[in-house]
Amino acid sequence: MTEVAETKQERIARRQVDKFETRRRELAVATLQTLADLGYARTSLREIAQNSEFSHGVLHYYFADKRDLITQAVRQYEEVCVTRYDDVVANAGTAEELRNGFVDMFFGTLKADAHLHRLWYDLRNQSLFDESFRNDVLDIDGRRQEMIWRVLSRYAELSGTEPATSQATAYATLDGVFQLALLHQLSEMDDQVAGLAQELTRLLDLLVAK
Repeated sequence: MTEVAETKQERIARRQVDKFETRRRELAVATLQTLADLGYARTSLREIAQNSEFSHGVLHYYFADKRDLITQAVRQYEEVCVTRYDDVVANAGTAEELRNGFVDMFFGTLKADAHLHRLWYDLRNQSLFDESFRNDVLDIDGRRQEMIWRVLSRYAELSGTEPATSQATAYATLDGVFQLALLHQLSEMDDQVAGLAQELTRLLDLLVAK
């Protein structure tokens, strides 16, 4: 009987943990747009509560502080982002198809989710000063790097070549283009964004060996 009771208690405890984590995920998703609009420096749990349907008490119950909430929100967003190009990679039959599909999606998400991408770069910059979520940022960055490498590796394969650089350098190069394009997008500098789109097409060829 004691073993059965302990098993039931374990199941109850596990369900409670699962419900707690589920609620954290729900709250993180629901407040993501507010976080993206306010940014790290202007965000507090109280400020988020004032700009959402949730009370400060509810947010404080599920999250220790704003770092906890922002990290959770960005992590969940990135879970979707890091598979963004997988369909393009899987469905492209030629190097040209892959290149065009990648460039279209690269700049499509830049325009559609500019404020959310801004939140990611904000968090990454803050991790240079605050090491409390640096490991989370490094983990997310690592997954983004792998995402880009899947694209470049397949592009090289379809081109009958090999990547001309390391995984880290390829990611740093394309991420730099994305961050600059994001700044131009937020500044409504459409001509500069269009110019970078053309540059990206040529840049992919530079990242694979001839």
